[in-house]
Amino acid sequence: MNAPRDLSRLLRPKTIAVIGGGFFGSNVVRQSLKMGFAGTIWPVHPTKDLVEGLPAYRSIADLPGVPDATFIGVNRHLTIDMVRELSARGAGGAICFASGFLEAGADDADGARLQADLIAAAGDMPVIGPNCYGLINYADGALLWPDQHGGERLAHGARGVAIITQSSNIAINMTMQKRGLPVAYIMTAGNQAQTGLSEMALGLIEDSRVSALGLHIEGFDSVEGFERLAARARELKKPIVAMKVGRSEQARAATVSHTASLAGSDAASDAFLKRLGIARVATIPSFLEALKLLAVAGPIGGNRLSSMSCSGGEASVMADSVEGRRVRFPKLSDEHRARVKATLGPLVAVANPLDYHTFIWNNRPAMTAAFSAMVSGGFDLNMLVLDFPRNDRCTDVDWWPTVNAFEAALRANGAKGAIVTSMPENLPEEYCAGLVSRGIVPLYGIAEAVDAAEAAAGVGEAWGRASPSPLRGGRTEGPGVGDGVAGDAGFGAGGAEASGRPRPALPGRVDGLARPSVPHKGAGDKCQPDEAGAKVLLRDAGLPVPEGRRAGSVDEAVAAAGALGYPVAVKALGIAHKSEAGAVRLNLWDAQAVGTAAQAMVGLGSGIYVERMVTGGVAELIVGVTRDPLFGPVMTVGSGGVMVELLKDSATLLLPATRADIEAALRGLKLFPLLDGFRGRPKADLGAVVDAVLGIAKFAMANAGELDELDVNPLIACEHGAWIADALMVFRTPASSATQTRRTE
Repeated sequence: MNAPRDLSRLLRPKTIAVIGGGFFGSNVVRQSLKMGFAGTIWPVHPTKDLVEGLPAYRSIADLPGVPDATFIGVNRHLTIDMVRELSARGAGGAICFASGFLEAGADDADGARLQADLIAAAGDMPVIGPNCYGLINYADGALLWPDQHGGERLAHGARGVAIITQSSNIAINMTMQKRGLPVAYIMTAGNQAQTGLSEMALGLIEDSRVSALGLHIEGFDSVEGFERLAARARELKKPIVAMKVGRSEQARAATVSHTASLAGSDAASDAFLKRLGIARVATIPSFLEALKLLAVAGPIGGNRLSSMSCSGGEASVMADSVEGRRVRFPKLSDEHRARVKATLGPLVAVANPLDYHTFIWNNRPAMTAAFSAMVSGGFDLNMLVLDFPRNDRCTDVDWWPTVNAFEAALRANGAKGAIVTSMPENLPEEYCAGLVSRGIVPLYGIAEAVDAAEAAAGVGEAWGRASPSPLRGGRTEGPGVGDGVAGDAGFGAGGAEASGRPRPALPGRVDGLARPSVPHKGAGDKCQPDEAGAKVLLRDAGLPVPEGRRAGSVDEAVAAAGALGYPVAVKALGIAHKSEAGAVRLNLWDAQAVGTAAQAMVGLGSGIYVERMVTGGVAELIVGVTRDPLFGPVMTVGSGGVMVELLKDSATLLLPATRADIEAALRGLKLFPLLDGFRGRPKADLGAVVDAVLGIAKFAMANAGELDELDVNPLIACEHGAWIADALMVFRTPASSATQTRRTE
């Protein structure tokens, strides 16, 4: 990726040119004047002498100097001419307001041609848009913005968040927020014809007046660009919150594997953002609250929360709000509980969330003691639920001792805290700046506050890890050299595991059995080996695959079972989902059972496969890889077996992934208690499971140029070892001739 463009003149201009004296051009001039822009504004219009009281120039050539930033508010054809002239003069950048370019879609030939012409005209000059509302710089009062907005000038020496959206209307609406969120910049991305979202964001976070960054994302402009942005944000300690739309997008339509149905592009996007340490939220209110928490308090060090309120009802609502979340209200230790109890008396049941009752209401010393005792537990974020009465009909005088006591408790313990109001209208906007100055984050809405806490905890967790390695984006070259990174480690050519432990012997492995060539079926440029062929490839990569044999008849199946040793499984080859088709029989202990099963499968598929049965299974997992057009190989791990799509218990990882990434993904599954010896049951060999997943990831990375889908379902986790019991692969092109003729050692 090329070095990012220098957007500093465009984002922080000293001179602004405004081309077009109609409604929108006049508004741009008006808004900058209204905001007190201290620089120079040059309207450009071919016939008008004045625009909003400022002298107008007939053309770009007539300007008295070279503008740092230009708003172009003319039609799409003239826009290209203006961009060309500005670029030739060495202007700092332009906002292109006009529509009619590529936003209508790739089928719009005129729009595509005009957008290409716009890019060519710009040359090295940064261009934002087209089809773009522009930029609001509240720090300098520079508004290249053709409409009204609800923001205010950032105070001298103050800091605020920067927000970029891919929707102009959402941007306008966000300027109207009354949540006390200090804003330094609002920017819209438009078509991103030349300058992408990540490049704009990188330009914004370099401003020392920006405290945090918010991104509304419809699509990623560049994997490398976002990796660069996240790395720089981490260096500057400026957290990023994203609202990535597209959760409802269906997984690929033409897939054959369970993995593809689980790992849609949204799952990959989620994994990408998590990998980069960018918090993701789903709604606009949560987006604003998460930005506020991160801008004021920064990332939090963990997921342990406390809550205090004077109502049992509110305490119950708070407790319910974290159900199924990563953040939690941990139970108080006996010593901590006794410390809090001593400040409240015998009638209060002390717990977290805490209902401190109204016995101490409006008693600042008593409230300070109780709050200090509660906050002393070392929580990552302390929440005080406090709804203020409406000030047009009531008085809130008695509420301020509570605020003062909370502030004192936070200061005494060096703790982070937020006042949470259950309803947005119950915390006046004019109170927010004062609360922030006292180190208290004002958060609107209980669900939104929990979303914000999760976002802050996610960023804190990510920043506590080593920086992620860059994605390879599905490149065809082989993996590099590293330690414990999928694609760089796993099962080596000699069959040793990434952990350095010797791999346990495969069950029922029979040396000297010739492995037939690998049959496959193909459609167009696709190739799908059958299960036996897929397992040849995995076994040759050093992965733990039970030994098996093809059989062309019932007698051959019985002979194969005898050679492998009982118990065995008998399967019909060439069928993707065998259980649904009755194409698999398990735990066969004698020749008669094998013969009966094989007879039932004659003609059902493309052949019969007899395999040594894996016994002693603790749990079944799915491990799969699909190809994402943007991110490259995407791995899914989750609960496996026949109900994988029903359970939807899965995690998504982008490759390369570390051992720690894989183990964390496994521990996050609902299935994990089974692996960990649920209710006295045997524990799975977690190290072997991680080794197997790493090996599958290595295989996927090594074959990234050809592999479209890989589905290992199930990967059977045992007390000793983990085994690939079924495998499905789809290649873009037929496997190499070498693959077709491999045999066992």
